[in-house]
Amino acid sequence: MGRYYDGDIEGKFWFAVQDSDDADFFGCQGHYPEHSLVYDFDKSHLPDVKKGLKTCLKTLGANKKKLDEFFEDNSGYNDEMVKTGFWDKYNEDMPEDKFRDLLVWYARFDLGNKIYKCLKEKGYCSFEAEV
Repeated sequence: MGRYYDGDIEGKFWFAVQDSDDADFFGCQGHYPEHSLVYDFDKSHLPDVKKGLKTCLKTLGANKKKLDEFFEDNSGYNDEMVKTGFWDKYNEDMPEDKFRDLLVWYARFDLGNKIYKCLKEKGYCSFEAEV
C-alpha cells in the first residue's frame, strides 16, 4: 500500500521514507481540501525549488551518484539489498539511520526535480498528494 501524487507530475511517495507534505520543502505549502494535499507551484516558486534542489545535492554529496547507480539496478530495496548492493559495493560503513536519512534526501530530490522540470516546461506545476 502506498501513497501517490498525480497531476502535472506523478509518482509514489517512498514508503516509510517520504512524507506526503514533502513538496513543502520546495517553497509551496500544500492545502487540504478533503483527504489530500493540493500543490499549485508557479514560476514564482522557481528560486525556492532551485534552492531546495541545491540543498538536497549538498546533503547527499558523493552518495548521490552511488544511490543513482544502486537504484539504476534496483527498482526497490530491502535491508539485504542495501547491505549487499550498497554497503558492500561501496565499502560503506554507515549506520542504518544515516542511510535512511540519505534516502529521505534522495526521494526529496526526485520529487523536487520533477517539480523543477514541470515548472521549466509549463510555467506551473499542480498536483494532488494522498495523505
